[in-house]
Amino acid sequence: MKLELGIVPINDMKFANKTAVSGECLEINKDELIALIKEDPLVTSVELHIAKPGESTRIIPVKDVLEPRCKVEGSGVCFPGFFTGEEAPVGDGKTVVLRGAAVVTTGTVVGFQEGIIDMSGPGAEYTPFSKTVNLVVDCKIQDDVSKAVKEKSLRLMGLKTARYLGEAGKGVTPKSTETYETVGPIEQAAKYPNLPKVAYVYMLQSQGLLHDTYYYGVDVKQILPTLMYPTEVMDGAIVSGNCVSACDKNPTYIHQNSPIIHELYARHGKDFNFMGVVITNENVTLADKERSSYLTTKLVKQLGVDAVIISEEGFGNPDADLIMNCRKIEEQGIKTVLVTDEYAGQDGASQSLADANKLADAVISNGNANAVIKLPPMQKIIGDLTQANIIAGGWDGSLSADGSITAEIQVITGATSEVGFNRLSARGL
Repeated sequence: MKLELGIVPINDMKFANKTAVSGECLEINKDELIALIKEDPLVTSVELHIAKPGESTRIIPVKDVLEPRCKVEGSGVCFPGFFTGEEAPVGDGKTVVLRGAAVVTTGTVVGFQEGIIDMSGPGAEYTPFSKTVNLVVDCKIQDDVSKAVKEKSLRLMGLKTARYLGEAGKGVTPKSTETYETVGPIEQAAKYPNLPKVAYVYMLQSQGLLHDTYYYGVDVKQILPTLMYPTEVMDGAIVSGNCVSACDKNPTYIHQNSPIIHELYARHGKDFNFMGVVITNENVTLADKERSSYLTTKLVKQLGVDAVIISEEGFGNPDADLIMNCRKIEEQGIKTVLVTDEYAGQDGASQSLADANKLADAVISNGNANAVIKLPPMQKIIGDLTQANIIAGGWDGSLSADGSITAEIQVITGATSEVGFNRLSARGL
């Protein structure tokens, strides 16, 4: 499977009469896009805002972030599986990427498990999305429907918007091209026989209602562990639909730009042989956890790899899935490296993970989500500022009268990203 990403840089955004790329500016026809979003009868109102790096702007509550992309050659469409007739596999051909632009969706679903993006100030240092030029879609959904129905409307709205903007890249000559390729396991193993074989175990949040992630439009709680080509992720085969703590939730944008996958490709054929990706879910019951971790181990062993990287999404109960995957894979003689974050208390003195095992002896930490920060007031608020008092990582009284927020960095979208799409880590003393 070979995929070429044509990079079209975007460093500005404005509303205009036509949706198009002009130089490095993404121009957007606001009326046309609003009409597209309002095709969903459950949408009662839509407001579009542009948020740029360095502005005194706060976005709250953040539901998802997506990167505009468009397939121009090869099978399928970006974000496959959500609309009838779009089930074909992706990950090959050519895809245009509007690099530097993002779609941010906001709208209260569960309130306490959505995030904050500050475009300036200390909070901006903790989120990668303070560096992107963001089209923020503030959408209200009909009140008399369930939270699950609201989440679906907001999710599909985000996908449609990202695809609509991505279409503007068609016909634009990319500034650069990135090429990624992985062949079948037998052929791949033979390409670099003298290099260690490495795979990636990609844990996806799926732990109950509104903790959903989608693979080709299928809720991953309904699947068994699956082997996939890494390039499929870049075309949007994995989409976030979960409402979990903002700091370590993987928005769709982070899946599209998975730093672990990109780093594995960068060192592929040099330091090791990147064999592929195994996606697996995070489960509620012990039986389901045991089943998925056994089958994940089986797939990894079938690949004949020497080592795997395992990343987690979420914390607490999913720590058990992480450690199960680690232990069972290590027991097969395959080395593991775990990528996670910590919930070590505001003083950093508590146990960081809810589970542990002596075989988990190679762990990368992407920060302590309980660390406290004060976010100063912003001149512009997109969304609902009062959510700061109930959002995970905040508390009653987090929001001050002057508009400042005192809370754990848990409230900031992407602050302790468990795939490393952030600037926090840990080091030994």
